Amino acid sequence: MKRATASGASAPRAERRVLALIPPMTQLNTPYPSTAYLTGFLRSRGIAALQEDLALTLVLDLLTAPHLATIAEQARALPKRRRSESVAAFLDALPKHLAVVAPVLRFLQGDDPTLAHRIAARTFLPEGPRFAALERFDGSDSGGDPLAWAFGALGVQDRARHLATLYLNDLADVIRDVADPRFEFVRYAESLAASQSSFEPLAAALAAPETLVDATLRAATTAALARHRPHVVLLSVPFPGTVYAAFRIAQTIKKIAPKTVIVLGGGYVNTELRELAEPRVFDFFDYVTLDDGERPLLALFEHLDGGRTRERLVRTFHRQGDAVVYANHAEPDVPFSETGTPTWDGLPLGRYLSLLDLLNPMHRLWSDGHWNKLTVAHGCYWKKCSFCDVTLDYISRYEAASAELLVDRIEQVVAETGQTGFHFVDEAAPPKALKALAQELLRRETRISWWGNLRFEKTYTPELCRLLADSGCIAVSGGLEVASDRLLALMKKGVTVAQVARVTRAFSEAGVLVHAYLMYGFPTQSLAETVDSLEYVRQLFAEGCIQSGYFHRYTCTVHSPVGRAPQDYGVTLLPASHQGFARNDIGFDDGLGVDHAALGRALSAAAYNYMHGVALDRPVHEWFVDVLETRVSRTRVPRDYVARALGAS
Repeated sequence: MKRATASGASAPRAERRVLALIPPMTQLNTPYPSTAYLTGFLRSRGIAALQEDLALTLVLDLLTAPHLATIAEQARALPKRRRSESVAAFLDALPKHLAVVAPVLRFLQGDDPTLAHRIAARTFLPEGPRFAALERFDGSDSGGDPLAWAFGALGVQDRARHLATLYLNDLADVIRDVADPRFEFVRYAESLAASQSSFEPLAAALAAPETLVDATLRAATTAALARHRPHVVLLSVPFPGTVYAAFRIAQTIKKIAPKTVIVLGGGYVNTELRELAEPRVFDFFDYVTLDDGERPLLALFEHLDGGRTRERLVRTFHRQGDAVVYANHAEPDVPFSETGTPTWDGLPLGRYLSLLDLLNPMHRLWSDGHWNKLTVAHGCYWKKCSFCDVTLDYISRYEAASAELLVDRIEQVVAETGQTGFHFVDEAAPPKALKALAQELLRRETRISWWGNLRFEKTYTPELCRLLADSGCIAVSGGLEVASDRLLALMKKGVTVAQVARVTRAFSEAGVLVHAYLMYGFPTQSLAETVDSLEYVRQLFAEGCIQSGYFHRYTCTVHSPVGRAPQDYGVTLLPASHQGFARNDIGFDDGLGVDHAALGRALSAAAYNYMHGVALDRPVHEWFVDVLETRVSRTRVPRDYVARALGAS
């Protein structure tokens, strides 16, 4: 059979096999959806497309008794003074680790639920430093049981999954401390790629001797190639923490199957590599594509078949001699309604791990259980927020599909996976589309559970919230961001604190869990405004409007309105040189000199407690006194602000 080559020769379309790979690290409870989208689309166009999740494979391979024994050998070679607390505890309990790791994985995969009783009893698992977190809850009201407040006397399965998750986190710490200092379950070697202007750090890491993690990933990659014998490999890198592993995978493919065409794309590429000029990237990849992959891939396959020149590729980088060339022949994108139904065929849905990291019932949705990922609409219908990459295609190009088509896709996915849980992964699902979707689900009596991201706008009346709940909505997330009306107006968010309070209460009263995305460090945000922001958040928790929240540090990006017109937001961008690789985050100075890093520690501590129903009566300025160790003024927000806003509705 004729194999694809980087020079353009390729297997005929009818014979071409395309393998889409998920590189480490992404979620462990459910597949990252990019390969499912591309595989479904390519199959709808008659292309033989396959997919594998090497992130899951890597973790499951590392967490085996033979690999743990190898890690123990490496740990014993370390001088005792260099062994972390995690490593010392691991070595002390090594025989127990080797005996229990496989049963724990089976339990988290749902294959051995009765093991929960032994795990919950706290005698089955070796407990390392991660278990110290349990002591945050003293159990004084529950006979000394630190988890009884969360799980009561009967929540054995959830209690056991939380303990098993702590156990895996202990093992991840050991892998990081012994085998690879860059390793984490949710990201891998992130610093090598995040807004890394120079390719040099990544190049040096790729040229270094393999770690145990690298060798395990190489073996997994080799096995995948032997199984599928692809002509084209697609590597989708959504986050900086997937980039290093993607390059390692490509490095392996180049060595063992050099004629295989390798294509790099995904969210990270779309935001950070738009100015790519580093030719060494193409020692690993033959092509790098931007934005939605459907049209660029169709054009690329036509090129590989000899039907178009490289000059007529779509949104695609390639190397010509020693120069990086960007080709962008003007062609319309594939309409959202014609991108096909995602497929999870080929992904081992029964092997994913249902983890329970945080005990908060809303926050756990991100890591607990399988969720079919689906998009209600392409892009964002609002696309005005000044912190957002509104100039990029994944935000700026808004396209909706009919409710009938969406429910057709939902029913196809349920038939394939046997799972009725859906996570709608839109930037902000449009209320009109959600209403139509809910009505169609109810009309067909299609029973699903779903959650997703939206804007807390006034369209979400109590009546609409109840309709969405009746259709299967169990949770929503949305941006309250800075919780300051002045700053919300500056960032063109289009909502107010009072409006958010009323909308979130409407969802909560409909039985829908609510998570608020929160932000600090936005341009010109003062210490006093940060204190006030936390007071608004405290009141939202106290009034039962939100059940979960997380504070993110604001980052200015070159594709956002702030990055493009900093003078409009009272900031000066800091000088930064671009050395041919990534460019996205950019430093700025708003002249206030606020220590946002310290404030972030206070905000995170407060939010963590609020999510567990703790310290809701504590004056909010005290959280900042703890970290700044200086006097901090009390909030200027009336303590009944949210209650009055709710009464005004």
